[in-house]
Amino acid sequence: MTIDEDRRRGHGVCCTVSPEAFDLNDDGYAVTEQPDAPQEFEQTARPAAVSCPERAITCH
Repeated sequence: MTIDEDRRRGHGVCCTVSPEAFDLNDDGYAVTEQPDAPQEFEQTARPAAVSCPERAITCH
């Protein structure tokens, strides 16, 4: 899973939808601590990726 830092805008929807996969950094932007997450972890992140208003999250 990756977050496109140029597209993200700090809405925080991903953190609300999938708090186990995403967190906010000190600047208020989404980050993930598990970019090479196992498949079952990405399944929990997929709804957050779909919900991202900027389409900044990609699940592999």
